Amino acid sequence: MEILKKIKEHREEEEKLKWEGTFAEYLEIVKKRSEVAQSAHARVYNMIKSAGIEEKNGQKIYKFFNNEIFGLESTIERLVEEYFHPAAKRLDVRKRILLLMGPVSGGKSTIVTLLKRGLEKFTRTDEGAVYAIKGCPMHEDPLHLIPHHLREDFYKEYGIRIEGSLSPLNQLRLEQEYGGRIEDVMVERIFFSEDKRVGIGTFTPSDPKSQDIADLTGSIDFSTIAEYGSESDPRAYRFDGELNKANRGLMEFQEMLKLDEKFLWHLLSLTQEGNFKAGRFALISADELIVAHTNETEYRSFIANKKNEALHSRIIVIPVPYNLKVSEEVKIYEKMIKESDMAHVHIAPHALRVAAIFSVLTRLEVPKKQGIDIVKKMRLYDGETVEGFNSADVEELKKEYPNEGMQGIDPRYVINRISSAIIRKEVPSINALDVLRSLKDGLDQHPSITPEDREKYLNYIAIARKEYDEIAKNEVQKAFVYSYEESAKTLLNNYLDNVEAYCNKQKIKDPLTGEELPPDEKLMRSIEEQIGISENAKKAFREEILIRLSAYARKGKKFDYNSHERLREAIQKKLFADLKDVVKITTSTKTPDEAQLKKINEVIARLIDEYGYNSTSANELLRYVGSLLNR
Repeated sequence: MEILKKIKEHREEEEKLKWEGTFAEYLEIVKKRSEVAQSAHARVYNMIKSAGIEEKNGQKIYKFFNNEIFGLESTIERLVEEYFHPAAKRLDVRKRILLLMGPVSGGKSTIVTLLKRGLEKFTRTDEGAVYAIKGCPMHEDPLHLIPHHLREDFYKEYGIRIEGSLSPLNQLRLEQEYGGRIEDVMVERIFFSEDKRVGIGTFTPSDPKSQDIADLTGSIDFSTIAEYGSESDPRAYRFDGELNKANRGLMEFQEMLKLDEKFLWHLLSLTQEGNFKAGRFALISADELIVAHTNETEYRSFIANKKNEALHSRIIVIPVPYNLKVSEEVKIYEKMIKESDMAHVHIAPHALRVAAIFSVLTRLEVPKKQGIDIVKKMRLYDGETVEGFNSADVEELKKEYPNEGMQGIDPRYVINRISSAIIRKEVPSINALDVLRSLKDGLDQHPSITPEDREKYLNYIAIARKEYDEIAKNEVQKAFVYSYEESAKTLLNNYLDNVEAYCNKQKIKDPLTGEELPPDEKLMRSIEEQIGISENAKKAFREEILIRLSAYARKGKKFDYNSHERLREAIQKKLFADLKDVVKITTSTKTPDEAQLKKINEVIARLIDEYGYNSTSANELLRYVGSLLNR
């Protein structure tokens, strides 16, 4: 019954937020908190800003979009800084339709949904509170009651600019219900809700022959004409179109460019002048942010049509490409899986990563820059260190193809193939190879993949497989090395003794014979080569280790196996290279002896406890690595 208690608490909370009073009382609120009179664009910007902004590598990260939008930091920054921010400052940008343009499943709808859900929550806070003339179907701004000739005086007193005129219905109500006494007009606090059609509207194109303009602007209520005597009486009009209901908030046009022209022309005056025509009335004021989304093909077709030129200049296009970072792509899949009925299925570590590698490769353009291939480019984009390249190279690569990421495999296809792998395997566990196999099998079923693309994509699956082979070997290597922890510590101490002697130009005393010997160059190089330390770079690396060693000693800390990440990796790889034969025998033998069985069980236990495998996927990993090592 806990849920019923929470429902009751929510209802009580909603009641506490409600407010009702006269226009005179509302002005007292405005005097104390001018933000209640903010425009629709300012409200959206302040909502985004209130969630927090942080800076990372010179780029602004808007926390409002965290956990929902992944890998599109540049797009989001552009969206906020080029549209929402200047629009909030009443610059001319607010008189433009915001058009999100990009490939399917790229995040356009998610961005709009986030804005809508965000506004619903924001209007329940003090900072985002919205007040409207009570009983108005368009939730009109109470400040419209201030006559035009007094608005300059109002600005001097309150510091707030008023835009828009009182709607025909409220003009009539002011005269008939309140006898022209503006100060007595009742005002109430409203809460945006897409379901209740308050402050959020959504318009979806349908058959042009059957879709009526009334869906946007409302319609005459013929049943009331006899009562009110005229079609031009505002009481005989239903102000229930999407533009009416979205007033004060956000209006979403889904697939806007599929709309019939007569619908698009209504947006011309709404964006430029802040009003639209409805019925037999003067222009009706509306303050709303219009956001639309479409794909690139439809946008190009729209631009090519000369008849649409009037709208071209009233649109701000923000491209929304696919994510191009492997680590962020994994988060997209994790989110989609969490929201599905697949959440109970064990997906082995790195299974989503190999799918992400494949997806991102299909979206990347082959680099023109010398000395860099598409795999290195993928790594650089994901923030990995690639020897010989830096962040300046990443920026240069991005400039090569400004429209990069507008094509390729979409996340939904990957999730569909993962689902297919789960159903086909009929076990509650899948691994990276299952996912790659399913991705490959699905290429023939994808309607938009050409034979040329298929060949290219098969190559990307092979690259993803190769990447996984390295990951799998490293995973097993770490698990095995853990079982030989004493050996790792001994090897480390031996290396450190030799490095200290090398850097201080000393000799090492043999513990058995007492003989003084030069530092063991062969041993040091056999470890350093494991992580690509060249002959020229060995001196700098050894000095770096010695400095770290001295720093630890100065602080009274013990330098151990985990004190230097790259050195730990080198020790692991060296030990694994020395143990390779043991691993081969242990992982591939069909009838392991007691000692081998014990070792296998130790490795499996570690893979389960510390690396996130279950018993099925851990055993599959060991068998696979065994087959790799035996090739």
